[in-house]
Amino acid sequence: MSAVQEVAPGYRARRTLPLRVEALRQWRRRRTLVMGAVLAALPFIMMIAFAVGGGPDDGPGGGNGRITLIDTATASGANFAATCLFVSAGFLLVVPVALFCGDTVASEASWSSLRYLLASPVPRARLLWSKLVVALGFSLAAMVLLPVVALAAGTAAYGWGPLKIPTGGALPAGDTVPRLALAVAFIFVSQLVTAGLAFWLSTRTDAPLGAVGGAVGLTIVGNVLDAVTALGSWREFLPAHWQFAWADALQPQLEWGGMAKGAAVSVSYALVLFALAFRGFSRKDIVS
Repeated sequence: MSAVQEVAPGYRARRTLPLRVEALRQWRRRRTLVMGAVLAALPFIMMIAFAVGGGPDDGPGGGNGRITLIDTATASGANFAATCLFVSAGFLLVVPVALFCGDTVASEASWSSLRYLLASPVPRARLLWSKLVVALGFSLAAMVLLPVVALAAGTAAYGWGPLKIPTGGALPAGDTVPRLALAVAFIFVSQLVTAGLAFWLSTRTDAPLGAVGGAVGLTIVGNVLDAVTALGSWREFLPAHWQFAWADALQPQLEWGGMAKGAAVSVSYALVLFALAFRGFSRKDIVS
């Protein structure tokens, strides 16, 4: 004899914990406002540093012989925005991804509110899906905020013009915004592995700091391993190996090879980690 499951009239599992409700809850968090303020302030801090230090044009690479985007930072607003991406993509933009994705589930457990959400009742898969989508949305917003503020502030300070390539050549002014958007899109995709790692750790621990710190720490480990040239071609399987492939989007002739490989590596790792998070959480005994 089959059992008949009784539910409250009008209950629909797919309507529980709407994305707008979760987004509003996360928006009101102090850490969201602080992270937004830090990212918005970075371009102005760099402008002050260039003004105090005399600008980045005191010599290629600051005298170390290496030519980077920093050497052309004040050439135009587009160059300044690209420079802000250059100095922040390796670590600073990792932090909001790890914070938003690592804090979202673990914080509910630390507040002892997770079991009450599930008792509402919100299905576990629905709860994770809502939190993951919102966390990724805030991560993307953080990555967009930095170059948008940098482009606006840089244009006001250094003028609008072509994006000068440090090694020679320039990208026409009309192509700079679409190319910068492509660069930001790749940076976001490349950070999906960090998002997946942080989100998986968030479902495994009740300590938000542990999930966030674990994701950031393992990302740093990946960067260290990528610096070990003895690994040879094995480094191509590390997401960190492709973290600056977005620079190919700013070349006069757009190159897709590095970005395609980097995106494939990051998405592959991320899908596995997201699957582990959903599978583990569905079987987890929620006591907090």
